[in-house]
Amino acid sequence: MARKMTVVFHDEELYTSLKVEAARKHVAASEIVADALRQWLEDLEDEELLPVIEAAEAEWEEKGGRPWSEVEKEMEEAVGSREKKAKVTSVPA
Repeated sequence: MARKMTVVFHDEELYTSLKVEAARKHVAASEIVADALRQWLEDLEDEELLPVIEAAEAEWEEKGGRPWSEVEKEMEEAVGSREKKAKVTSVPA
């Protein structure tokens, strides 16, 4: 459902820049404004999550976490070993 809203630009240069960019991209100015608003809201959400991420990193460092590359290597070795055992124990048809 489309909703309408009037935006008043008190900065003439900003308004002109918006209209020029819209013409350059062949899109409506409202699409550019909506995209900018979406990005702004996502950035706000990311800002709210930053303390949670930092706390998780601190806990990881405190408890001696391991780098992903090390875990990934172990997983690949385990899968390879499992596949090798499966080939050995299977009976050829």
